[in-house]
Amino acid sequence: MLYLVIERFRDGSPEQVYRRLAETGRGLPQGLAYVDSWVTADFRRCYQVMECADAGLLDEWMAHWSDLVDFEVLPVVRSAEAAAAFAPRP
Repeated sequence: MLYLVIERFRDGSPEQVYRRLAETGRGLPQGLAYVDSWVTADFRRCYQVMECADAGLLDEWMAHWSDLVDFEVLPVVRSAEAAAAFAPRP
């Protein structure tokens, strides 16, 4: 399953997040995969796509960052899957 993770940096700056990332890595539990991410131009939010079969792994990962980041998690599907789900049936 894919998840869109919206991170809001608690102090409005990602500086501490990037420092920890450089020092300790992403802190991903086995079975949770980082797909890609984008940071807003004002550096206040990060949008990440993560993939895993067990959503509990997201909770474990977010606990590692919860002192620096507030999270919103949305299960998502790829656009092609959504289009196929609503394609006309013969």
